[in-house]
Amino acid sequence: MSEALYRSMVADGDDPDAPRRVRVEHRGDRALVTLDEPDRLNVLSAPLVRQLRLALADLVADNDIRAVVLTGADPGFSAGGDLRMMRAAIDNRYRAEGTADVWRWIRREFGGIARLIAGSDTIFVAALNGPAAGVGLAWALTCDLTIASERAVIVPAFARLGLIPEVGTSWALTRRLGYQGALAYYLKGEHIDAEAARRLGLVHEVVPHDRLLAAADDWCSRVAALPPHAVAMAKPLLRSAADASWNDALTLEEFAEPTCFTTAAFAESVETMLR
Repeated sequence: MSEALYRSMVADGDDPDAPRRVRVEHRGDRALVTLDEPDRLNVLSAPLVRQLRLALADLVADNDIRAVVLTGADPGFSAGGDLRMMRAAIDNRYRAEGTADVWRWIRREFGGIARLIAGSDTIFVAALNGPAAGVGLAWALTCDLTIASERAVIVPAFARLGLIPEVGTSWALTRRLGYQGALAYYLKGEHIDAEAARRLGLVHEVVPHDRLLAAADDWCSRVAALPPHAVAMAKPLLRSAADASWNDALTLEEFAEPTCFTTAAFAESVETMLR
């Protein structure tokens, strides 16, 4: 019986006859990944989660892909966790390894996707096209940039469900809103429209709905315009600096910067400016 629930969810997600819930479009040095179960607001079913994790693993391993846009099929980004799976988890709590099986799914699948996004050298741009809740929202906040269409809505549903912020959301919220702001966000549970989310720092940019993917592509073009090594090194540096002391951040920079001096891109830039 050990890992029975986790194994069954993985098997459901990996079923070759399961419908495709994730679309991947390669566009040269970038890729567009779309959560694609719009009739259920891209709820995080086992097939969607497993397909997304495998797709992102392939993309971050591809040295030709420098940026990935993550979005949802209209009308929403993601409604978050699948209530059918949650019911199965509740029913499993006194069997075999009980909640440890739930832990495996949260850590290996939900958390595995967040770690792929945060731990790779690839730049991830979340493009919120509608409501974003739960773990789907956590993935969006984990991305390196988060932009929103005018139709986007941040949905803090944790408290009403008797849950706490999960999959990195507590980290993201406290750094954007501070402790008191994050607690107020949690306690109120109010929907936050796109402009309010921008003012709070939860998203970086709000654009007309029909411009969302074009705006995301503009960010990908900014990435493509820079030397690959510079962006690849800046991402882990800046993520580490968020939790480092000033002195530790300075030391990280001091060790990283000399490597940049050895690159052809930097040498060419210097020669161009000296002409």
